[in-house]
Amino acid sequence: MDEGKPTQGPDGHPDTTVAPLPGEAPVAGAGAPGDGPDRDSDANANANANAEGDFELRHPAPAPGSVPAQGGEAVAQDGDFVLERPVETAPSGRTAPADGQSASAGSADGRSASAGPKPLHDPDPYSTPPYGEPGPWAPAPPVRHPAEGATVAPPAPPQPVTPFAPPSAPAPAQASPPEAPSEPAPAQAGPYEAPPAPAHAGPYEAPPAPTPPAPAPQPAETPASADPWHRYDPWAAPAGATGTPGHLQQTGAGVPSEEQRRRRGRKALIGGALVLALVSGGVGGAVGVHLERNGGVTDVELPQAGKESEERPPDSVAGIAARALPSVVTLHVVGSDEEGTGTGFVLDGTGHILTNNHVVEPAGSDGEITVTFNSGDTAKAEVVGRDSGYDLAVVKVAGVKGLRPAPLGNSENVQVGDPVVAIGAPFDLAGTVTSGIISATERPITAGGDSGDGSDISYVDALQTDAPINPGNSGGPLLDAVGRVIGINSAIRSAGSGSEPDGGQAGSIGLGFAIPINQGKRVAEELINTGRATHPVIGITLDMNYTGDGARVGRESRDGGPAVTAGGPGDEAGIESGDVITEVDGRRVHSGEELIVKTRSHRPGDRLELTLERDGKERTVSLVLGSSDGD
Repeated sequence: MDEGKPTQGPDGHPDTTVAPLPGEAPVAGAGAPGDGPDRDSDANANANANAEGDFELRHPAPAPGSVPAQGGEAVAQDGDFVLERPVETAPSGRTAPADGQSASAGSADGRSASAGPKPLHDPDPYSTPPYGEPGPWAPAPPVRHPAEGATVAPPAPPQPVTPFAPPSAPAPAQASPPEAPSEPAPAQAGPYEAPPAPAHAGPYEAPPAPTPPAPAPQPAETPASADPWHRYDPWAAPAGATGTPGHLQQTGAGVPSEEQRRRRGRKALIGGALVLALVSGGVGGAVGVHLERNGGVTDVELPQAGKESEERPPDSVAGIAARALPSVVTLHVVGSDEEGTGTGFVLDGTGHILTNNHVVEPAGSDGEITVTFNSGDTAKAEVVGRDSGYDLAVVKVAGVKGLRPAPLGNSENVQVGDPVVAIGAPFDLAGTVTSGIISATERPITAGGDSGDGSDISYVDALQTDAPINPGNSGGPLLDAVGRVIGINSAIRSAGSGSEPDGGQAGSIGLGFAIPINQGKRVAEELINTGRATHPVIGITLDMNYTGDGARVGRESRDGGPAVTAGGPGDEAGIESGDVITEVDGRRVHSGEELIVKTRSHRPGDRLELTLERDGKERTVSLVLGSSDGD
């Protein structure tokens, strides 16, 4: 159909006939009045079209005295006006001729075609895109995609544009001969040229259907290579490449570099490690709390060291105890009036056992003594001999085989500070092992004296030790660092009176005393061989009430005789009654007890050097010790 396009008459000029409204007569156009049957036929055709439903609103006829408007249309002065038609212009601003007609040629109805439409805005002297020359703007051209397999020519490089170039002047319109009547072709639009405007519709004419603008070719006077704003084809091949499809354009965010990717990877790795550590710590803490509160998910099994060898260094306490314990025994004594517990050690393979006299004394003449060995075996024992002055006794067991005698050491080799080990049965706890050192040597002590007549007092030049010794340790061995017996544990010094208020006995405070083994060996041999022990004597009676320094000879003996025994060692050396003995072999003595202790530390027949004072004068005498049977 020709809707939206101006119709032409038989002479090739646009038809300006307007269809009459209902009830109105046809009105002739602005052309020559009274054109023959062709005009009538056009009006009839329009009337028929109106009858079919398609009609065009007629243009109102110009009133007398109207002023012609630009573009050839007349505008009524009384308010009725005709919309002007836009004039198509070339990209350079010149009026584009239609159908080969000259822009200066007048139309068939007498309107002037040389006058153009009034610009919508003032010309841009700088030709700045997207405005360019004045006039309506052309729509954006569609993007053309190349056909599959087609070769796309690369776009020409942009040419420099002079921003201040003045706009080109429009070319003068030239008249052209009229052509045969035909449908006018649309003018070619430039890159920024609007498409042809549709024909003006009347008040009751339906608007024409929009026609998509056809792509216009590049004008010859403006080549693509000279147009800096030429269309961009994203599918075009890069410059210099032929026969290959163009590369796609990167339209997203910038591509990260290799270093950026590495940084991101390290950050992601560190972040993941931190998250893993936090999660692991939380899970571990929760599991730990659960296990601590609930005792674990399985039965508790505590760590423990594996089984080790029982062997110990021979000079260690454990090594010494392992060798000595088979030779140590526990004695249980039951008498008619009392009972007690003590310790002893094996002297030989025949069954002789050495212990303290005060251990076996409760048995008396009719009591019972039971010996318990380290293996747990027990046997009955009998007293072989005992001596109250030395506080030593020997008992014997019969019918026992496999006894292990304890090796004997030498007490004269003992030095203060030497390590020692004590073994006994304190408070009937058999096989108790304690350790310590030698605290002192030749410590004169006395023990016993419960009988009141002094017959049970023992005088010992003892070894002092801090190894714990308690009641029940009496008679047990005191061993040196190699497991040899150097003493017999006999006495302790306690903080109390020797007994506790509840009936118990006082315990060790680190002051223990042992009979030197040299003295114990001699006495044990005499008891085994003769049943009695001999004492070395000077043959004098001492005044035990003397409070001065030294040991003073008494005025008389206990039976009323002379204090110095006639013919004895003291008498032969020239000792007299009232002399004060101050030294024995160059060692100071401070009391009568110390003189007895120093004397009994020797054997009968030994020679002593005594220093004494008489009438304020000091003198030295020499004597040979005599012997007495158990006195």
